[in-house]
Amino acid sequence: MRHRIILIGILFAIIFSSQRGAASELELNSNWQLAPLEKVKASGEEISKPSYRLRQWKPAIVPGTVLTNLLALDEVPDPFYGMHNEKIKDIYETGRDHYTYWFVNNFNKKAKEDEQVWLHFRGVNYSCDVFLNGKKVNAERHYGMFLRQTYNITSLLAADGNNRLAVIVYPVDPAGNPNGGQGGDGEIARNVAHQYVAGWDWIQPIRDRNTGIWDKVTVETTQVINLQNTHVITHVPGVRLPGKKQAPAQIQTSVELVNPTNKLVSGKLVVEIDGQTVEQTVSLPARSTQKIKLPKLTIKHPKLWWPNGYGDQNLYPLTMKFFVNDQLADQENITVGIREIQRKWNDQTRSMQIMVNGQKIFIKGGNWIISDAMLRFSPERYDAEVRYHRDMNLNLIRIWGGALAERPEFYDACNKYGLLVIQDFWMSGDCNGRWLDRNKKDDQWTRRQYPDDHNLFIQSAADAVKLIRNNPSLAMWCGGNEIKPPVDILETLRDSVLKELDGTRWFIEYSNSDSMSYNFLGGNGDGPYGIQPDSIFWQHRTWPFNSEIGSVGVGDAESLKRFLPIENQVIPTEKHGTESVSDPVWTYHKYIGYGRSMKPYGGASNMEEFARIAQLVNYNQYRALIEGFSSHMWDWYTGTIIWKTQNPWTALRGQMYDYYLDPNACLYGLRTGSQKLQAICNPTSKMITVVNNGFETQNDLMLVAKAYDMKGKERPISQILVYIGPTTTKKIMSVKSALKHVGGEKDGSFLLLQLQNNQQEVVAENFYWFPDAEGNYSGLQKLPDSKLNVSVTRSAPNKVRVTLKNSPNAPVAFFNRLAVVDAQTNERILPLFANDNYVSLVPGDEKIIELECPLADSRNWKIAVEGWNFDKQYFPIN
Repeated sequence: MRHRIILIGILFAIIFSSQRGAASELELNSNWQLAPLEKVKASGEEISKPSYRLRQWKPAIVPGTVLTNLLALDEVPDPFYGMHNEKIKDIYETGRDHYTYWFVNNFNKKAKEDEQVWLHFRGVNYSCDVFLNGKKVNAERHYGMFLRQTYNITSLLAADGNNRLAVIVYPVDPAGNPNGGQGGDGEIARNVAHQYVAGWDWIQPIRDRNTGIWDKVTVETTQVINLQNTHVITHVPGVRLPGKKQAPAQIQTSVELVNPTNKLVSGKLVVEIDGQTVEQTVSLPARSTQKIKLPKLTIKHPKLWWPNGYGDQNLYPLTMKFFVNDQLADQENITVGIREIQRKWNDQTRSMQIMVNGQKIFIKGGNWIISDAMLRFSPERYDAEVRYHRDMNLNLIRIWGGALAERPEFYDACNKYGLLVIQDFWMSGDCNGRWLDRNKKDDQWTRRQYPDDHNLFIQSAADAVKLIRNNPSLAMWCGGNEIKPPVDILETLRDSVLKELDGTRWFIEYSNSDSMSYNFLGGNGDGPYGIQPDSIFWQHRTWPFNSEIGSVGVGDAESLKRFLPIENQVIPTEKHGTESVSDPVWTYHKYIGYGRSMKPYGGASNMEEFARIAQLVNYNQYRALIEGFSSHMWDWYTGTIIWKTQNPWTALRGQMYDYYLDPNACLYGLRTGSQKLQAICNPTSKMITVVNNGFETQNDLMLVAKAYDMKGKERPISQILVYIGPTTTKKIMSVKSALKHVGGEKDGSFLLLQLQNNQQEVVAENFYWFPDAEGNYSGLQKLPDSKLNVSVTRSAPNKVRVTLKNSPNAPVAFFNRLAVVDAQTNERILPLFANDNYVSLVPGDEKIIELECPLADSRNWKIAVEGWNFDKQYFPIN
């Protein structure tokens, strides 16, 4: 069975051509063909001649990997479905030749007089040779997954403009044995490449190790000068406040100028931003490259860039132009966010605190692996995933070290939505020797010196820095995941590469370094990674800037049915003392168990009920996690980063939304608990605390607390005026005794917390459900049916407004999930963004939920609503 989900617009490719003043750039992302090395006997020189006939070659996707193409050609089953991955041959068994492929593209291009034409590869995995029109382009074989390639192909272009490009791509060497260890036997780390492809505890092995032309191929045309590797640094001195008139900021720019001609070229370099310009006269000798640093620019009243939740993400267009005899020779357009990132050691927490524009930021982050395990990236998918992180009220994403240097399109989304980024380099404690591991082929001392080619690692790191350093969202570099790089790499990165090529960002030597988070507890310095009692996040003090802490993340039944065959749509029964469960497909998809957390809800008799209860646990687990950390802001902690917030594969653990971009209750529990301003409740003591993440004192806030029994009877607890300073927490009162008075000990209870401003508008709301005296949710198990009223109106071509109303004398309408579905098929339309979800309404309450599917037209929608005590119904749009 082949199971496919099409996300509207996400996976479509287009021919891309951008104009850059006198320069132009054409992306070669169509008309590719491929063939395996085993079936091609001709040389690269022969294949790249336009006259060579491509008999029995097949259409190819570029950017794309060998496995991506085999899947598109129906030559392998979908490795994300069921156990189909076991039906695909692994490179460790087949040998590297099996996944060595030729890729060929015919394109039209002529070079006019004084034009220079450049061929760029943004990513090939792992090594390659390049041929054009019968000639070999690269003098030596190119190695390195992350190292870009640029070739001047002006002299190699065909006179008639009909060109043929041929690229042979070889897999990593060695590919490693995917023996079930983290990174398999570890040998994958001998390459300068991503490590997860040999398997991890959240993914099965990628059979071709992602061999292919995995990132963009472009042909750029310039005049006699080529601008490369622009660098923009912004300086924002002092302590700033969002939304205020700002004191001046300074901008420092530099660029590499390339003169590929055999003559001296003189001209003028001009930089412009916000109406301000700076220029410099330059003379470049023949066949030379020079780095030019321009005088600083001053922006008198800049609009600053702030992280999510703290202010706007203002962005400026900056242009850099080179003129020869007053004629534009080349131009670069850069998007700039004016901000300055600092750090300061917090003696109270014994951890680093991050500051932006002089203001301290309590870090609420998510660990990110990669958008798609098979490297099927798109700007639309990046935008959706980062937007989900924005909607969780997070302010940071950490790029895990076993993956890659994220793509510019990822950073575009982070710039847009205000997510700070920690970018790891490509090391992991698992593969690179931190621990004794019987699954590994080599001993720890040998693995400690991985990769084999240290110079290639350093060269690739330097190139990655140049690629992404201009992004305002990029906040920190990290040497590796849970391990320092080998000393020679570490010192070169820290003392040379980052100082010379960046010079502004903090370099953390490894992800749980004492310089980031002092390990006063012993152990590894991060975690735990499984289901926890909600109270533990409040009561138990962990590492002060925990870089990885996480838990469960199973989606609902509709999510599970996308990749679980019908015979495996069962309740996973956990095997004591192991990570395995009774069903092999759940085990294969790396299910992490819920322990005893499901039993208090009465248990489940089928997968649908299991997944339904799981959402209650998901919501509470991640709300409690972020609220517990926030309650100890600046006292115990300077931040935390959840392990992990997304899945690039159909795994059954650690995700706020599934691979198909369908959110689960984790996302909305986290969203509620991590609001900028919120009232939160300690699940043990029932102490109410107000959290203010903002930079300004909040005066005249009204805290409203109400309890409800299982029949919906209301008991007002308190209504109290509160004040709270900036970036702090404040304990207000305990509601423990009040909850007992609504039958909480017998059936459990509900608690509604609201913060109202002086206009009596609700600015924050938090709704809790608590168990009975025995720790069971006995009242929820017999909750009367809801009397929810639903109406839907269209508010924009891809947005709807859903009005939910609960009758005054009805029970609580509890835990209602809203989804957008196709009007004909009832299948969910994704991605879906909502201002809230899994919502509960007390008697007489009304809520307006805004739903948006940015890639679909709302004329073909219905809205599905399903609650704990409200059977699923579909509602048309009026």
